[in-house]
Amino acid sequence: MSLPIAFHRAVSAEFIEASAWYESKRLGLALEFMTEIERCVLLASEHPLQFAVVRKDIRRVVANRFPYNVYFRAEKQRIVVLAVFHCSRDPAIWLARA
Repeated sequence: MSLPIAFHRAVSAEFIEASAWYESKRLGLALEFMTEIERCVLLASEHPLQFAVVRKDIRRVVANRFPYNVYFRAEKQRIVVLAVFHCSRDPAIWLARA
């Protein structure tokens, strides 16, 4: 059973910015990136406790092929995606959302 998914308001902007960057590098690469991030979010929704805790109650799904992680909090009735975040960026940015 999948939990409903909620997104922090900053996630959309991060996701759009990253998708646009990938599309500028190669036509169709943004779709591949979006598909991979969607896979990560769905995994978090279906099996939230299988992912390692990286800080307090925040867990991480590592994307394949792309240097991105999906950070989320598993709540009783839903998961909250806090960030779709490039691995080289300062984690203090997404930690402020926690």
